[in-house]
Amino acid sequence: MSWSLGREDDVITEWERSDGYATVRVRERGDGGFVVRLDVMEQAADESTYERERFSAREDALDRAAAWRAERDLDE
Repeated sequence: MSWSLGREDDVITEWERSDGYATVRVRERGDGGFVVRLDVMEQAADESTYERERFSAREDALDRAAAWRAERDLDE
C-alpha cells in the first residue's frame, strides 16, 4: 500500500498509508529538535505499534520516517 503526504506545514509533516491504518509524522520541537512518530492502529493488517524517536537534525528525522514507511508498506 502506498503512502501519501497528508499534512505539511512549518511544524509537522505527516504521511498516511493508503489503508488509513498507519501514519508517520515528523514534528519540530520547541527546542529546535525533531520527533518522528510511527502509529499503526490495531485494525491494521500488519502488527499494531507505536514508536517515537528524537533527532537533532531534520534530515535524520526525515530519513527515519522514510525507513518506517518502507518497513510498513503493505503489498496490495
